[in-house]
Amino acid sequence: MYPVEILTLFPEMVSGYVGQSILGKAQERGKLSVTATDIREYAEGKHRVTDDTPYGGGAGMVMKVEPLVAAIEAARARHPGAKVLLMSPRGPTFTQARAQELVGHAPGLILVCGRYEGVDERVMGFLDGELSLGDFILTGGEVAALAVVDAVARLLPGVLGNQASHVSESFEEGLLEHPHYTRPPVFRGAEVPGVLQSGDHARIARWRRWKALHLTQERRADLFARLELGQADRKLLGLREEDL
Repeated sequence: MYPVEILTLFPEMVSGYVGQSILGKAQERGKLSVTATDIREYAEGKHRVTDDTPYGGGAGMVMKVEPLVAAIEAARARHPGAKVLLMSPRGPTFTQARAQELVGHAPGLILVCGRYEGVDERVMGFLDGELSLGDFILTGGEVAALAVVDAVARLLPGVLGNQASHVSESFEEGLLEHPHYTRPPVFRGAEVPGVLQSGDHARIARWRRWKALHLTQERRADLFARLELGQADRKLLGLREEDL
């Protein structure tokens, strides 16, 4: 079982999501364990205060070092060896490759969710790193942490019903995924491509690869530029769709 503990001021935001769909089923089957821990449990005093005004002045509040560090140390004791990451716009961008790295090299995750203007910088000494979803600002780290859990969980053995599912998904090979269709064959004049209804599996595979290559080239030139295309892919790119 792969353990994930999310340290947050709003555990109910986490519990609702992780109990549903694939994550919920993964936990039922014993493949994954996701717990949400309220940081306030580690704050002292009657009111369990977890934030204070920033030194030097300025707008907003800063999460206090004492309860955060206490929560991190308690989580580390529960999950020895787990990687502790703060969800933060300062961290490296989370990618599919990083998700694979976490599954392969960490026996579990402890994700720390910041709030307000951020966390006391002294917390950094108790982390293994930071992680960002991208160049935008969220109200707190919970949404980002859930995205990480979702992406990581899909890579765990036995979580997806079809173990081949994640292999063909976007970014697994540096490509965007090919288009998908289901019934009906015609909807308001828009038809499912005939190749997908042909029953010719080799032709279908060729069409899907062609689509993935062209979609990546058209919509994510940055990804396409990093691809190391083999002779077969280069030849495929030169074909017209009707010639596949």
